Amino acid sequence: MTMSVPENISGSGGKEEESEEDESEILEESPCGRWQKRREQVSQGNVPGIESAYLAMDTEEGVEVVWNEVQFSDKKVFKSFEERIREMFENLMQVEHTNIVKFHKYWLDMTESRARVIFITEYMSSGSLKQFLKKTKKNHKTMNVKAWKRWCTQILSALSYLHSCDPPIIHGNLTCDTIFIQHNGLIKIGSVWHRLFVNVFAEAIHGNVHQHRDEMRNQHFFAPEYGIAEDDYAIDIFSFGICGLEMAVLEIQANGDAAVSKEAVDHAGQSLEDPLMREFIQSCVRTEAKSRPTAHDLLFHRVLFEVHSLKLLAAHCFINNQYLLPENCVEEKTKSFDPNGIMAEINHRDRPGVHLKYSHVSPLELDKFLEDVKNGIYPLMNFASHRPHPIPRALSLSQEQMETVKTPTPEPQETETRKVVQIQCNLEANEEGTRSHLSLFLKMDDRLHRQLSCDVLPTDSSKDLASELVHHAFISEEDCEKLACVLEDALCKHWSGTSTSPTAMAVMY
Repeated sequence: MTMSVPENISGSGGKEEESEEDESEILEESPCGRWQKRREQVSQGNVPGIESAYLAMDTEEGVEVVWNEVQFSDKKVFKSFEERIREMFENLMQVEHTNIVKFHKYWLDMTESRARVIFITEYMSSGSLKQFLKKTKKNHKTMNVKAWKRWCTQILSALSYLHSCDPPIIHGNLTCDTIFIQHNGLIKIGSVWHRLFVNVFAEAIHGNVHQHRDEMRNQHFFAPEYGIAEDDYAIDIFSFGICGLEMAVLEIQANGDAAVSKEAVDHAGQSLEDPLMREFIQSCVRTEAKSRPTAHDLLFHRVLFEVHSLKLLAAHCFINNQYLLPENCVEEKTKSFDPNGIMAEINHRDRPGVHLKYSHVSPLELDKFLEDVKNGIYPLMNFASHRPHPIPRALSLSQEQMETVKTPTPEPQETETRKVVQIQCNLEANEEGTRSHLSLFLKMDDRLHRQLSCDVLPTDSSKDLASELVHHAFISEEDCEKLACVLEDALCKHWSGTSTSPTAMAVMY
């Protein structure tokens, strides 16, 4: 917030209030009225192509978000790109991970005077990792090793997700400015849409989308082969290595305004006292791209890998099945326990055993731990399957590639053999009525429950939706026709109705 220095104390309060009122002024609304753009501009990392980002209000959720604007220099060019823009942004909305900044909504705006794309993203109110590290260094503090490990695990969790998409999504702009930290310690990666601007719309966007490469202070984050060889996961791993190094030493010293030199990076790496941490960082920043490990491999490195406690495994199991349990069940259950009751015991042959009482567990600490697990602060990425996430191909290809590459039909990774014994289907229209949200609850014959959801359009076929579930091994081939019939019935009732109220149906077998 910018304010002039007052000459007398009595007038300072009025000017401050005036400035705050100016910044909270509503400048513009989204077509649906949900998002309200304010005058106050925000910095959400160095995102190429975005000339301005404003603080905005989500009137439905009552939270602050970021209103991003991409200006196009020529309306005719914008019109020629319109279909591709819609496709790319629709694909961006499919990218969803706890440690990736959420992409909420987009729309196109073309008038006589301008052509632009507006999109709404999650607001990281606590600032970037770079800002946090500067504050930590200013207070003459060192980085806590446990916090460093948690942050590295969360960043690698997001990169592993992006790189395991089919086809892989390369971030390409990972720096401490595009990584954000929330007040509870949750890390989120921003600027995932970077490649969309650089690879597809570089010439059409108003302004220089390559500006991020030219900033002296960030050049050391980019791999030697960046912009020369074809992008692959190795450029993100190099950038992650530099981020991990800066997190450990708080700042890699540069010579004035000049770029951080390779010697400075090497010196910072050698200053690490922990040999495992030093080996971990050095493996990420190898000059030869092919010799760098994958994000998935790094999660198994000795400096990060640990056998998770039974408490953490139980917490993840609880969170994953929370929809089956009554609300406030933890609070109600802990109230009914006798504080002096024995919760668990460890027996030893040669010495007295250990008794763990319910009084040893604080309900408040348990609630906070479960909330942290739910928010993604303690992921179980070390044991996650290395199965590709299907993401539309257009998201990760350049303009030239999209024109020459035809999408092959991917082979299924595995097949499901269990039978579906119960199906619950719910459909709810969005505020514009152009698409609806489909939720499926499937109960398998071994009592396993699956809860799936996606957005559907009136043009979507029930057979295609069911076949997609078979392809990704969520249901068996034998259940395909059965589920298609249920979906067809639900979709017909939903789309033929004029009401926006949810459509629900349940079928037992």
